[in-house]
Amino acid sequence: MTMLRNIHIPAVVVLMGSIVAMAAASGCASHGSVHSPTRPASAETALRAAGFIQRWLILEPIGANGLTDSAVQAAVRKDYFPNQLTVVPHDGDKVTVGGTELTWHAVDTNEYNVNLYYFAYGLGKPTSNVLFWAVTVVDCPSEMSGVRLAIGSNAASVWWVNGKEVIGIYGDRQTVIDDGVSKRLTLEKGPNIVRCAIVNGGGATDFCARFLDGEDKPLKGLPVSVGDEYR
Repeated sequence: MTMLRNIHIPAVVVLMGSIVAMAAASGCASHGSVHSPTRPASAETALRAAGFIQRWLILEPIGANGLTDSAVQAAVRKDYFPNQLTVVPHDGDKVTVGGTELTWHAVDTNEYNVNLYYFAYGLGKPTSNVLFWAVTVVDCPSEMSGVRLAIGSNAASVWWVNGKEVIGIYGDRQTVIDDGVSKRLTLEKGPNIVRCAIVNGGGATDFCARFLDGEDKPLKGLPVSVGDEYR
């Protein structure tokens, strides 16, 4: 009996170590990871030197399946809530999808990307086979032509600028900076609405976005907000 205990205890230790490691990797948002999105402390922020948009309004996840072009396009074109491709919500606004009430949350990130896994996990929401809607507002002091939206996502995503679909990337992929880049577009003087839908199959999920100028350098310094009010 003693010999059996000596044989099995190391295996149990290894197994417990693996469980602890997996728990740590899962990222318990309740412990306040630096990668977790946080609530904005002000009504407005600005694009930093690398140009990444770090303030968004994100809707709690909606169930969705499939990462192919056709599956994702079908998912983002399904009517979940009124004015889903035009609304600029406020923090705390609610919509009802399939009988379930979902809330919009204003978030900031300290990273180049927005970690949707932590966002959903921290709210006790599902992180797999889901669709996230996100919206932000970039304010331009004057019209800017020849600009491109550069994005990355885990997994698939579709993006709109001022109501026009400008780019989509598909499949089970990791977030890579500037993984997808739109055709040249014009940002209007004043507020410009950037909207995206991220579809995740399973595991980690996040996204990043920035605008590139005519020389493919990041736009910086532009104000970014979550609408004309913050409450």
